[in-house]
Amino acid sequence: MARKPEVFVRALTDEESQRLVGITRRSRDPVRLRRAMIVQMSTQGRSVPDITALTAFSDRYVREVIHAFNDKGFAALDPKWSGGRPPKIDDATRRAIRRVALSRPPDLGLPFTTWSLAKLRDHLIDTGVVEAISVEGLRRVLAGFGITFQATKTWKASPDPDYEAKKNRVLDLYDHPPADGRVICFDEFGPLNLQPHPGRGWYPKGRPVRLRATYTRPHGVRQMLAALDLASGQMSTASTPASAGRRSWPSSRSCAPAGPASACTSCWTTSPPTAAPKCATGAGPTTSSSCSPPPTPAG
Repeated sequence: MARKPEVFVRALTDEESQRLVGITRRSRDPVRLRRAMIVQMSTQGRSVPDITALTAFSDRYVREVIHAFNDKGFAALDPKWSGGRPPKIDDATRRAIRRVALSRPPDLGLPFTTWSLAKLRDHLIDTGVVEAISVEGLRRVLAGFGITFQATKTWKASPDPDYEAKKNRVLDLYDHPPADGRVICFDEFGPLNLQPHPGRGWYPKGRPVRLRATYTRPHGVRQMLAALDLASGQMSTASTPASAGRRSWPSSRSCAPAGPASACTSCWTTSPPTAAPKCATGAGPTTSSSCSPPPTPAG
């Protein structure tokens, strides 16, 4: 009885043989590695029954791999994964999720300041953005936009309801200063304290060197007030004993550029964070750092 004809891989060139060996040694895809091993065994003259005996693959699978390689070449080694189930969340919904995630919960009338994945998921479902989504699915959607959970930065905002109008008034004064005067702004900062930082060194065990947390002030603390005239670029300074903010105005007056008092528009704030800004001309406290130009004295 004649032997049944076997299926073998076509003859390979030297370059194809080296490429096949490289795939069997370095490929991390199990499907690609398995198919390359079958092709390599066939090039070594092993029959289909021999390959199935060594690899425990079925005859049908081995023959399909060999025929596919003979027809398509190395493209037959790559797995052809199916598309799978179509995604439930389209691009428009993903963009809506991103827009909500980047918004502030208080702006949406919610009683918390930071989104968690669970809170964000519940809000998206309640508002009808999505019908259903898991926490992990929501995390993947945000990760696709490069959005991750990060520590927030702190800032201070004014509770004054007229803050925007006053801020725009000050900014407009910067851009359009009076033709016959100068715009001066004062702001106190300090005093600054020494901040010792720990280090390393060689000391007896259990007896490291001690660093003082502060320093002695036998003569008190002085404050220096600096004023920059943006029109001329002139910097003026004055030093006074540190005390309440009410004593800053004489220094600021000594720092002010020479000229008529009516030509200066100035503001200053006190060191205590709860103190309200005051006008440099001695007017009463205001609710922002915007002060009106002082009236021109009669005569």
